[in-house]
Amino acid sequence: MLNSKLVLLAVAAASLAGPVAAEYPDRPVSFVVPFPPGDLEDVLTRMIAEDFQTKYGVAAAVVNKPSEGGPFPGAAEVATAPADGYTIGSFVVDIPVVGPEVGVPALNPNPFEPLGIFLTYPFVIATAADKPYSTMAELAEHSKTEPQLLGHFGAFLLPTQATLAAAKEMGFAWGGEASSGALDCNSLASGDFDVINTTIQQLLPCLDSVKILATVTEGPISVVPDAPTLASVAPDLNISLWNGLFVHKDTPADVREKIIASAKETMASARAQELAAQTGASVYWMDAADATARIASDIEVSGRIATMLAE
Repeated sequence: MLNSKLVLLAVAAASLAGPVAAEYPDRPVSFVVPFPPGDLEDVLTRMIAEDFQTKYGVAAAVVNKPSEGGPFPGAAEVATAPADGYTIGSFVVDIPVVGPEVGVPALNPNPFEPLGIFLTYPFVIATAADKPYSTMAELAEHSKTEPQLLGHFGAFLLPTQATLAAAKEMGFAWGGEASSGALDCNSLASGDFDVINTTIQQLLPCLDSVKILATVTEGPISVVPDAPTLASVAPDLNISLWNGLFVHKDTPADVREKIIASAKETMASARAQELAAQTGASVYWMDAADATARIASDIEVSGRIATMLAE
C-alpha cells in the first residue's frame, strides 16, 4: 500500500511540474535566406541544412524569402518567429549593420545575435581589358577628363557603397551609376558599363578579357591573387559582403551550440571547400565572438562611408 501511495504521489508531482521539454531539435528546422535561390549564400545554407538533418535526424530546409525590399522583410519574419532555434536566419552583413535603420520595426533595435559568419562574397571592381587604366589610381586619373559609368547590384549593398565612397576618397566622380540584375562579361563587352562592381564568379568565363582593379574583400581572392583589396588602396573602406547564421537574442545557449556544431562541420567539408575553390569565395567559420566584433567594425566603417557619401 505504501509503495502504491508513493507511485501516486510521484505521478501527481510529475503532472504538477508540467511536461518535460523535448530535446532540441525534435521537429523541422527552417533556414531563412532572404534572397532567391541559386547564389552562394543559398547553396552553402542548403549544405548546412542537409548536414543538420543528417546530424540530428529531423527535417531541415532552406526557405527563400526574396522581396523588392531587399533582404529586410525576410529578416523581419525571422525576428518575429519564436526564439527557439527552429527558425534560423542566413543573412548578409546588411541585416545587422543597416537593418535597424531601414524603417522595419521588427529590426529596430537589432533583434539578432550571430552564431557565426561562413562566407565572404568575392566582390570585385572590374573593367574591360582594353580600357586605358589598370588600377584604381589610374581610373581616378582617367576619370578627371572622361568620367566612367559604374554598374552595381544595388546602392544599398555595402560593396556598392564602398565603391562609390572610393571615388570620393580618391578625388574623382563617376560619370553615372546604375543598378543591374546581371553584371557579367557581357556588361563590359557590350559597353553597357565602363566599370562594374560584381562577384568574381560572374567574370570567370572572361578573366582574360577583363581587369580586376580591386577586390572588395578582407583579403586576396584565390582566382585573382594579385588583385589588390580596396582597403589597401583606401584604408578607410575595409568592408566586405559576408553572410552568416543568426538567431534571435533570446535563443537558448544549448540550442545555439547545436546549430553551430553542425554548421562548422559543413564549412570544413570537402564540398564546401570545393565550392570556394571554384568560385573564389572565402568559405570558413568565424565564431560568434569574432563575428560580433566584425559587425561592430562594419557598423563603424559603414558610418564613415555614409558620412563620405553625404558630403
